[in-house]
Amino acid sequence: MNTRNTLYVKDGKLYIGGFAASELARRFGTPLYVMDAAYIAEVCDAFQSAMATYGDGAVAFANKAFATVATAKIAAKHGLWFDVVSGGELYLVKSAGADLGKVLFHGNNKTVAEIEEGIVDGVGFFVVDSLHELKLLDEKAGAAGVVQDILVRVNPGITAHTHEAVATATPLSKFGFGVDTNAFEVIKDASQRRNLHFRGIHSHIGSQIYDHSSYDAAIGVLTDFMKRLYDEAGIVTEILDMGGGYGIYYTDADPKFTPKRYAYTVENIGKRVKEECAAKGVAKPFLIVEPGRSIVGEAGITLYTVGAIKDFPSVRKYVAVDGGMFDNPRYALYESQYSAVLADKADKPADETVTIVGKCCESGDIVAKDVKLQHAEAGDILAVFSTGAYNYSMASNYNLNAVPPVVLVDGDKADYIVKPQTYADLLRNNEVPEWLK
Repeated sequence: MNTRNTLYVKDGKLYIGGFAASELARRFGTPLYVMDAAYIAEVCDAFQSAMATYGDGAVAFANKAFATVATAKIAAKHGLWFDVVSGGELYLVKSAGADLGKVLFHGNNKTVAEIEEGIVDGVGFFVVDSLHELKLLDEKAGAAGVVQDILVRVNPGITAHTHEAVATATPLSKFGFGVDTNAFEVIKDASQRRNLHFRGIHSHIGSQIYDHSSYDAAIGVLTDFMKRLYDEAGIVTEILDMGGGYGIYYTDADPKFTPKRYAYTVENIGKRVKEECAAKGVAKPFLIVEPGRSIVGEAGITLYTVGAIKDFPSVRKYVAVDGGMFDNPRYALYESQYSAVLADKADKPADETVTIVGKCCESGDIVAKDVKLQHAEAGDILAVFSTGAYNYSMASNYNLNAVPPVVLVDGDKADYIVKPQTYADLLRNNEVPEWLK
C-alpha cells in the first residue's frame, strides 16, 4: 500500500479522501471503482511543474488509461492536453469541453470515419502510424480544404524493461516506422504533401517502465534521427513527443513513488533532450509527454464484497469477490500483480496467502494471485489498490455482469462520475428480427 494524505489507515479502517472505504461500499454498493480527485490533481500539477523546467512543452493525458468526462475535465482544468486513440475518445474529450487544438490523435489503424471526424473537429495533431494513413489523411484533409498538422510515429528500436505485451518500440512492434528502416523516407514523403504539415516525431517505448536509461537511450536515437532529417533533407523537427509509460506502484516489489518522483522522470527527459540537442547542433524542439497510468493508476481503488471462501490446506486458499475479470481483465491479459487489504481490518496482520478470484465462469478469472491478506470472512469489504488505469477502460459485460459504477472522491465529497448499469442497460441494443418473432 502506497499511503498518502488521501489514502491512509485510521482506527483500523482504510480511508480514501475523507471517507472510510467501507462507508463508500455501503453507500454506493460493490463492486465499485473509487477515484481520488485530489491525487489526480496533484500528479497533474507535478507533471506541469516538471515540464516548466524544460520550457516550451506540453503534458498530454493519455485518455485510454481512464476515459471519463469528469476526469477529462480535471485534466483540462490543470492545463493538460489530450492523447486520444479512437473516435469515441475524441468525442469524450470534446464533450468535456477540451481545446481540440491540443489533442493528439493516435492509433495504428484509424478508420476513414475517425480521420474525417478528427479533421472536421479541428484536432491539433494526427500521429501518423502507416503509409495507408498518410495517404488517406492527405486525401481527406484536401477534401476538407485544410492543411492538417501531423507527427509521425517513429520506432527507435529500444527494448524497454517491461512486459512484452506493453513494449511498443521493439523492431517487430505493430506501431510506427523504424528509424533504421522506412521512417526517413516516410517523413520526406509527408513533408512534401500539400494538405499535410509535418511538425515532428512521436515515440512511445512501452509502459510500466521504471528505468530512466530506456528513455535516455531513446532520446539519443531520436535526436540523432532529427539531425539526420535536417542534414540530409532540410527537415526541421519542431516537436518531439516522447510518449509516456512511467511505471507505478502495484505491489511492494515496485517503487513507492510520490507525484514529485513521477515528475522527476519528465524533468530528466527534458534535461536529456536539451543536452542531446545542444551536443548535436539540433534546434531544441517543443517537447510533449503523454502520461496516463501515472496520473490515474494509483488514484483508483476497487472495492469488492467477499463471498465464498475455499481453502485447500497447504495448496491454495481462494477468496471470491463480487467482481472479477469483467471489471479487471489485467491478470488474464498480463498476469498483472496487485496488493489488497480488508477495508475494516487494515491494521490487522496480513498473515494469510490467498488468491482473490472473481465470479466469472473462467478458471483464469483471477484478480490477484498469492497475495498477503488479513483473515477474510464473507461480507468483508476488500480493497484492491492501483486500479485506476486500464481497469474501467477495459471492463466488459462478460457473463452479462454490469460494469461497476465509478465514484469520484474529493475530500468530503463523493458522487458518481459513471452511473451503475442496470439489467435493462445490458440489453439496450438487443433487437429481435421480425422473422424470429
